[in-house]
Amino acid sequence: MAPTPFAPARIRRPPPQRRLGPLRTGLGAVATLAATVPLEVLLRTLSLKNRPYIPWVFHRGLARSLGLVIHTHGRPLRRGPVLYVANHLSWVDIPVLGAHIRASFVAKSEVRGWGPVGWLASFAHTVYVARERRQNSAAQKDELAQRLRAGGSIILFPEGTNSDGQSVWPFKSSLFAVVADVPGLRIQPVTLAYTRVNGLPVTRRQLPDLAWVGDTELAPHALAFMKLGTVRADIVFHDPIDPADFPDRKALARHCHGLISQRYRQLMRGEG
Repeated sequence: MAPTPFAPARIRRPPPQRRLGPLRTGLGAVATLAATVPLEVLLRTLSLKNRPYIPWVFHRGLARSLGLVIHTHGRPLRRGPVLYVANHLSWVDIPVLGAHIRASFVAKSEVRGWGPVGWLASFAHTVYVARERRQNSAAQKDELAQRLRAGGSIILFPEGTNSDGQSVWPFKSSLFAVVADVPGLRIQPVTLAYTRVNGLPVTRRQLPDLAWVGDTELAPHALAFMKLGTVRADIVFHDPIDPADFPDRKALARHCHGLISQRYRQLMRGEG
């Protein structure tokens, strides 16, 4: 039997003295509210040229309030156009990646109406995708291409949904269609993993509190996450890729998936 990609379940829970549940929940909620409520006002007053920096600062503050300690391996490309391709586990991925990558996310259209989350998403020039409306796919691809051709960068989750944390799910090659429309585009695969809780390796039992899957509501999952204590997130920035080196988008998607999934397994086994 192949080894599991995460620590064995025999490690039941972190030392009691390091559990920060109620305190972390309270402080996290207060800090998040304090950081988010003024943002709606800022949306209407800050100039366009300053917008890329405000979400970056906000994401860093939100990550700290959630008890996240982020370790990076390698560096993100700084000059666009760049399509960052990352695996997707949770809503927490947004502040984790947003704290280190200055780029717009691609999100489902429902996010626009999620109160403060939607305000921040719109402020960061998020591209909204109506996934249930296939007839809009061409227009959505054109919007992504327009952003990239203008020199902007985008973070794409090609799994198309959140995984359960046990592995990286297959990538949808259709989401790579935009690469053919953007001359000079570079792609940087990114592996994201939540590897430790209060200093101890993540167990199978903890995965449901880390990965956000199924029909779980956001608020209960956020509270469960904050009760965990201190969570270590690892971000691996792989070497950039030239799309022209691949015969088609399916080959490109397979290559990116192979890089990201292999590194994910290594991280979850503690092979830093």
